Formats: sequence, C-alpha cells, structure tokens
Amino acid sequence: MSTENTDVLIVGSGFGGAIAAYHLATGGAKVTILERGPWLQAEDFDHDYLLGKSYTRAFDFVAGDGMSILSGNCVGGGSVVYFAALPRAPRFVFERQGSIGRRMWPASIDRDTLDPWYDRVSSAIPVKQQTWDDISYAGGLWAAACNHAGRTANPVPVGIDNGKCTNCNWMMAGCKFDAKKSLLFNYLPGAVAAGAEIRPLHEVQRLERLDDGSYRVHYLHVDEEDYRITTGGGVIEAKIVILAAGAGATPVILQRSEAELGPMPHAVGRYFSGNGERLNTAIINEDRAREVLGLERGDGKAYEANQIGKGPVIASWDRLDGSLPEYRRYSLEQLYFPPGLGTILAQAPGEDGPTWLGPAKKEMLRRWQSWLTIFQIVEDDNEGVFGPPPPTGNAYRISQQMLGRGPLAYDPTPNTLGAWAAADADVRDILERDGIATVLPWTNDLVGAYTVHPLSSCRIGDDPATSALDDRHELRGHPGIFVTDGSAVPAALTVNPALTISALAERAMPGIVAAAQARGVKVSYEGSLPDPATTKPLLRPGTVPLSA
Repeated sequence: MSTENTDVLIVGSGFGGAIAAYHLATGGAKVTILERGPWLQAEDFDHDYLLGKSYTRAFDFVAGDGMSILSGNCVGGGSVVYFAALPRAPRFVFERQGSIGRRMWPASIDRDTLDPWYDRVSSAIPVKQQTWDDISYAGGLWAAACNHAGRTANPVPVGIDNGKCTNCNWMMAGCKFDAKKSLLFNYLPGAVAAGAEIRPLHEVQRLERLDDGSYRVHYLHVDEEDYRITTGGGVIEAKIVILAAGAGATPVILQRSEAELGPMPHAVGRYFSGNGERLNTAIINEDRAREVLGLERGDGKAYEANQIGKGPVIASWDRLDGSLPEYRRYSLEQLYFPPGLGTILAQAPGEDGPTWLGPAKKEMLRRWQSWLTIFQIVEDDNEGVFGPPPPTGNAYRISQQMLGRGPLAYDPTPNTLGAWAAADADVRDILERDGIATVLPWTNDLVGAYTVHPLSSCRIGDDPATSALDDRHELRGHPGIFVTDGSAVPAALTVNPALTISALAERAMPGIVAAAQARGVKVSYEGSLPDPATTKPLLRPGTVPLSA
C-alpha cells in the first residue's frame, strides 16, 4: 500500500471541515479533505424519496439506544441537507452549568467574544434576516397562533436567496435551484480554488501517531451505491489532522484509534447532546383556523399548505430568557419535516395501542396537508455516551444507504424530560387554544429521542475531566489533532446550531494555523473570507455547468 503525504488532513466537509479547509488552503498549506459521502450538486437533487436518490444518498440515519441521529452524508455535509436556519446562540447559553454544576464553556468564550466570529460567517454565507414578506403559509399560521395566545413570533435568519427560492419545501433533499447557500457556494469552492483536494466516498477509520509526531490516517473507499460495501482503502500522512466528521462519527474515530494513539481524554464519546430537540405535530382544524385566526388563502382554504414553503421561517423565542432557570429556556420553531420518517414518527391522537399506526393514524395521514410541525430546542443534560466502536465506520450498516445501528446510548434525565414536558405544554397551549389544532409529540417508541443537530461528544472546555478539547479545539494529550465540528460545542444551544459551530471553527483557525506552523507547515493566517458576490458554485471535477 502506497503512502501519500499532505500538510493538513481534514475529515469531513461540513461546517467545521469546510471552514478549516478554506483558511488553511488560502494560507498556503496542502489540504486534503476526506468525505465519507458522495459529491452531489444541483442537478443531482431529486424531488422524491426513492432509494438511491438524493434523499437516501445524502443522509445518515443512525439509531442508537435511546437516541437516533440524522446527519448529512455528502460533500458539504449538513449544510446541503439542513434548512439554512442561522440564528446566534442566546447570551445565557454560554453561562450554562448543566449536569456538572459549573460553567461548561471555556472562560475565554462568551457571546461578546464570539460575536465577531458570528459576523464573519454571516458575511461569507451570507446570513439574511427574513421579513414577513418571506414567510410561508405554515410560518404565517404559527405566527398567527402565537399572536392569538399572547405570544410573540419572529422571522428566522437564514442562508437562503429568496429570489431563487420556489417554496418547494424540498430543502432536506438538497436545493435543486441553488437558492440555499450551503457550503457548496462559499467556503468549499474557495478552498478548492486555493488548491484543496476533496475526495468523496472516503471513510476514515482510525489514526496513528508516527515517530516524528505527525499522523497516519487510514481510510476505506465506500461503494457509491451500497454504503455497506467498501472497496479497498489507503493511508495518508499529515502533520495536522482536523476531525469534522460530526458529533456522531468524530468520537467513534478517536475511540477506534486509541489502541495506536494512546489513551483518549475521558470526555471523548461522552456528554453527547441532541441539542435538546423534540418535534410535535399539530393537525390543524381548518374551520377553526379560519374562524379564530381569520386565515384565508384566497382559494377557499384556510391552510392546507404544509408542503408549501421552506424549512423554518418563524420561531417563538419568548422562553429564551436568561432570567428563567435552566431547563425552562427553549425555542419553538415552525419546521417542515418531509414525508418518510416524519409520517412514521408522528403520533396519532386517540389511540389506545401504538400511536404511530392504526385507523387514527390513517385518518391523520389523509389530512397531511393540514399538518404543522413545531420544533422544540430545550436544554438537555448531555446524557449521551458512546459505547465500543463498530469494526468500521460509525455504525453497523443495515441498509444499502442511510440506515445504521450505532453505539450511542442516551437515557434522558428528569431535567431533560421536564424540559420537553414544559415545551410540549407550551405548544399545546398555543395551538390547541380555542380548538385550532390537536397536538401530539412524535413518538419515542421506535427510535428513542432523535436529533438533527448532534453536539458535544468531544467538547471544548477548561476542565480536563469534563472536556476532550482545550479552548483552541486541540485534543488533550494529542498535539496536532483538532476537532472543529458540532462535537466541540459544549452543550445544547436552545437554537439551531449551524452558525455557532461555524463561528467556533472560524475562531479556532488562527490557533490551528499557528500549530501547523510550529509543526513545519508553510502556512499563514490570511483572515480573508469567501466573497459571495464572486464565488462560483462548487462542481464535481469534469462537470460542465448547466448554464454553459
């Protein structure tokens, strides 16, 4: 087996990986990105859920014991399949104590120190505050219900070009119209233009340290059609390794590497947070929505528009109040979750047996256009723990694509359960008032709790006993290995985490560049950003642009 060499090896091409690749490549380093998933672009994104299409190819759904994780699996990572909601974390988040009884975040990081890095990411993507003219029917219904209940509602800041958006609501399968400003439009094309190389369908398995202090990274080639099949592999040696495979995969790689790297920090694979996420489905009573809320689409319908729009457009942030106690602070966000997993996990009202099937569920599905999904993001207790890693990858693959069984165990504490219950009651109070809707949370019977924003499994902090990384994102005891994905975030954020993950990655870059310099890499920190006005979309090598 031949050995390749690079200055910097980056595992994963989501927010943490793409930002690192951009700055290191523009600074002059030789950068190689290994991405487990395929390289997809606008022409590949399908408006269906058939096996082998973009929906199943671009996602990784891993069921654990009590917690399941839905994450991105493609070049661009989660940015390709997320809903582009990009709020900043509230100020109180950085002072959280959680289950350890003392501040979890490093002393060097709070909202004030992170704001300049939030600004940088917001300029590069760019992030825009939506106006009420951008709001979909579903968001308008949620806002009207909040107003009726004496609550406030706010348009969500997003990374979307509303001029290109068709409100087709297929964002979770990738944007076919290039309206969503994923990493394929900013950091990744900037990195590639500076010489970074992206290798899709390369799954990193483990790391080993060499005598000179550099690292050898072992990977396998993943079959393009059947992710259970690997076709050979290889090794790459690098002076710096940046892990950005996601909070469900980064700790697994490190655990599997322990035999060769030496002992891992105690917090590797512990303190996992699902960002406190939970979903409720409301079945809207169309007549009451018309009578109580005064809604009318102009075609004789009050609503019946669940499928029209885009991701989250409206959130109620009334409970994001730092004066409230921990576990009683949360956001409530209107969210479109497409058919498939959402229709299975949505509970039906009035059933004595299983709530996810039966006659009531059949009737509920018949009225799917009148659904409204509310996304709760509470403060959890970082309860997740990863068990022994599987032989390869981050999970035991069950199906050809998308589905696996992973080593994560999650047993929610009374604090987390109480937070979910409080948020559930709040959603019912808003939407069941005056008969507007019937509300039930998604069932946990099939896959346990679930998250689309996994966090904290290798978190930063000041205390070596409870954090895997120092405040520069370097792995304790393993110089030259850094983690810049969601696993570095110390705790649940009460809002969508993409912008915070990105801001932390931006903040880490000057220190990572300095570490690379100390290890002999000819690189500088330029501090530049991708220019959204001039950056062209990232295309697979050999692809002819559709406009050509």
